[in-house]
Amino acid sequence: MTATTYARTSASATRELRRRKARSRTGDAIVLATVAVVLAAMVFPFAWMVMTAFRPADEMFDLNRILPDHFTVHGFQQLFAGSSFGRYVLNSAIVALAAMIIAVFISCLTGYAFSRFEFRGKRVLMVVFIAVQLFPFVILITPLYLFFSELHLLNTYQGLILAYVGLVLPFATYLMMGYFNTVPKGLDEAARIDGCSTLGVLFRVIFPIAWPGVATVAINTFVMAWEEYLFAKVLMTDNQLKTVQVGLSDFFGEFTTQWDLVMCASVVASVPTVILFAIAQRRLVSGLATGSVKE
Repeated sequence: MTATTYARTSASATRELRRRKARSRTGDAIVLATVAVVLAAMVFPFAWMVMTAFRPADEMFDLNRILPDHFTVHGFQQLFAGSSFGRYVLNSAIVALAAMIIAVFISCLTGYAFSRFEFRGKRVLMVVFIAVQLFPFVILITPLYLFFSELHLLNTYQGLILAYVGLVLPFATYLMMGYFNTVPKGLDEAARIDGCSTLGVLFRVIFPIAWPGVATVAINTFVMAWEEYLFAKVLMTDNQLKTVQVGLSDFFGEFTTQWDLVMCASVVASVPTVILFAIAQRRLVSGLATGSVKE
C-alpha cells in the first residue's frame, strides 16, 4: 500500500468516525430534548400549584407573572384556622399508617406461605388473588357499606382501614411471594438448624433481604390509602372523620370555589407522599444492595 493510498484510507476512516459521532450526538440531543419536555410537562403543574399556594389572593389569576411579587402563608393560616383540614390530615395519617402496617404484616405472612409451603388449593387461591384485581373496586362499595353497617363499622377508623387492607392485600401478597421466591431456600434451612422458628426465619432472615418488596408494598398501601376518595366518602360521613381527599373536595362549592384554599390544601396533601418517596428511594437502593445473595 502506497503512502497516498494509506493517507486516503485514513482520511476516509476519520470522516466516517466524525459522521458517526455527529449522528450519535444528534440522537442523544433528541432523546434529552424529549426527556426534558416530558419532565417539564410533569413538573409544571406541581410547580404551578406550589407557587399559586404562596400567592396573595389578589394575584391568584394573574397569568402574566410566573412568580408572585411577594410570598405569603396567609392561605395556609386560613386553611388550618378557618376549617377542620388539620383534623382531616390527622384522620388520613391514622388510616394510611395503620393500613400500611397491617398490609405489610399480613402480606409477608401470606406471601411467605405461598412461596415456601405446598398445600391443597394453593393454585386456586393464587388464581383467585389475581382474578380479584381484574374487577373494578367500585363494585364493592354497596356490599361493603351494607356489611359494615351491620357490624357498626361505619364512621370508624377500623372500617376504613379494613377496606383499604382488603383492597391492597391480593396485590401485596402476590408481590411479596415473588420477592420471597428470589431468596434461596438454603437460608431457611440454615436458620432452622440454628434454632429459628418459622416466624423467626421470616422476620429475622428473610424479611431484611426482601426489603425492596416490603418497601414497595408499604409505599403502595400508604399512597392508595392517603389518596383514595370514594370509599372514604361513602364509609366516613361524619364531618370529624373525613380524610384529606374528602375534605379537599369541600372547597369546591356549587357556585364558587376557594382556589387559594384549594391550592394550599393540595400542597399539604402532597407533602406526605413526596417525603415518603424521597425516603423510600434511598431505602430501596440500600435494600437491593444488602439483599443480594450469592450461593
